[in-house]
Amino acid sequence: MPSTLWDLAVAEVEKRENAEGDGESAEVSEKSVLFVGSKNGGKTTIILRCLDREEIPKPTLALEYTFGRRARRHNIPKDIAHFWELGGGTSLQELIRVPITNFSLAFSIVLVLDLSKPNELWTTMESLLQVTRSHVNKILTKLGKTNPEVAAEIKQRVWNNLQKDHPDYELVDPFPLPLVIIGSKYDIFHEFDSEMRKIISKTLRFVSHYYGASLVFTSKSEALLLKTRILINNLAFGIDKSKSVSVDHSKPLFIPAGLDSLHQIGPPPASDSDIGKLHANTPLELWKKVFEKTFPPKSSYDLQYPKDPAQDSQYAEYEVDVMRAQKNEVGGYSVCYSRTTTIAEVIIGYNHSTLFAFK
Repeated sequence: MPSTLWDLAVAEVEKRENAEGDGESAEVSEKSVLFVGSKNGGKTTIILRCLDREEIPKPTLALEYTFGRRARRHNIPKDIAHFWELGGGTSLQELIRVPITNFSLAFSIVLVLDLSKPNELWTTMESLLQVTRSHVNKILTKLGKTNPEVAAEIKQRVWNNLQKDHPDYELVDPFPLPLVIIGSKYDIFHEFDSEMRKIISKTLRFVSHYYGASLVFTSKSEALLLKTRILINNLAFGIDKSKSVSVDHSKPLFIPAGLDSLHQIGPPPASDSDIGKLHANTPLELWKKVFEKTFPPKSSYDLQYPKDPAQDSQYAEYEVDVMRAQKNEVGGYSVCYSRTTTIAEVIIGYNHSTLFAFK
């Protein structure tokens, strides 16, 4: 008979593992998903809907964390999904390295792009994906020296969505982690001129296919959010993703990774003479130049987050604010800790004035 609290806990775990009666043990799956993308692009709303939480979304100040659980079958431990969300668009992109530290086989990226702001689209996408890719590649390089088998498995996994007999197998460059690109605010985008919609849609199709990513357009519509949830649940809980495809530019796009092709996408949306005047070293660079000819990009400076995160009113706490004011009066401040009913811990770093919020 169990006599200690530890014995009781072990007995309870064994009881749950054998609940199915066939002696099969159930392992808990843990996966992590990092949401990045356009400022005010709807990342929080998408996460809440995926977790079936009826909450009013609040602005994400910097880097926030939450989690969800889901049972595969009855009477077995629930799988866990860790959701990280980077706020501020591209202004705090260096924080991407915070969640992606101890590298695992179960990390995915969701890039949310605001379709209603096409002039910010390419800059946001390029900046966030470059920073993420650079950081992941550094980790893979280090991992390759200590555990080459695991590093090789991770590198090979990104090709799983593309069959070896796919005509574009030698022409794409898959992202080092599973990637989903979400075009948000489709309801506004749908009111654009048809030619503008076509250029944006074709460009995102090319980028997604080139990086081996899934692509979906969404809005606050329940039907579109449901399709988005399918892709997110595949990343977070390993649930089978839909194999249905929608490539009609007059409708919301839904293209799971590996189900598109360069032949179906077609050439960049420009005349042959215009393309001949452009100088590009890679297909991706060519598409970028064609896209930016129609939608001149905003500079990265214009996309910087202008507000001091430490001054955000939603995290105000009188005692801490008074102490910080006193610190500032004497020429600087040290690390401060705050607790509220919604934020478990707030850490303000004096070097970068960045803030991490854990829900």
